[in-house]
Amino acid sequence: MQLHFRQYGEGQPMIIIHGLYGISDNWVNHARILAENYKVYIPDMRNHGQSGHSNFFNYEVMAEDITEFIEQHEIENPVIMGHSMGGKIAMKFALDNPDLVQKLIVIDMSMRQYNLRAFHSKIINAMLDIDFSKVKSRKEVDDYLAKTIEDARIRLFIMKNLYWTERKTLSWRLNLKAIIDNIDAIFEGINSQQSFNKPSLFIRGQKSDYVRDEDFDLIKKQFTNSELKTIPNAGHWVQADEPELFMAEIKNFLYF
Repeated sequence: MQLHFRQYGEGQPMIIIHGLYGISDNWVNHARILAENYKVYIPDMRNHGQSGHSNFFNYEVMAEDITEFIEQHEIENPVIMGHSMGGKIAMKFALDNPDLVQKLIVIDMSMRQYNLRAFHSKIINAMLDIDFSKVKSRKEVDDYLAKTIEDARIRLFIMKNLYWTERKTLSWRLNLKAIIDNIDAIFEGINSQQSFNKPSLFIRGQKSDYVRDEDFDLIKKQFTNSELKTIPNAGHWVQADEPELFMAEIKNFLYF
């Protein structure tokens, strides 16, 4: 699948993969900083942003999308960085294609299976329930979502997926049907007989439970040259909670 993307800088290539409900725009500020030394690509993954929609939505096909993206743009030896769902895509891609990756960065995501179906089903159903023939502003969308999603930060993150159609009505860019139909596949673990032996950085938020201490035993087994860094006072969205500490860890890993 051809992926819409943003591009910044010149030099060693780097691909940043966003998480579930994310878009390339989420990573623009970080990409502009990294663009001082890297040629940074930020694709919208399938069923997200301005990329195409598909009924197929799992880590196998999304890792293949990254392979196709690298081939299309003649990218050589990239650094691959992914957050959350994007972290699992990055792990899957690195394990399947170790010779194509220079370094790997995984942000607040483990290899294990997660049990988050109820939480995400609630979010998606709230989005699907909005009648855009009646809702005429982003404020009205926020008010409606607030009935189900109490966390204003999550609502703001989700609402980045709103856009104005040619008929001057709001709509979601996300392919919500494909996401909810395949939601169990997104929470599956990454299983592979392969190992990745190149430098790998795993970053977690101190306040997040996505990467537990015991998870790193399996991570270290599959990613043999890996290290784990914990960002104080950060939750799952490490890069937004503590951007300076986050970027310091990224630069230290990339430049030294």
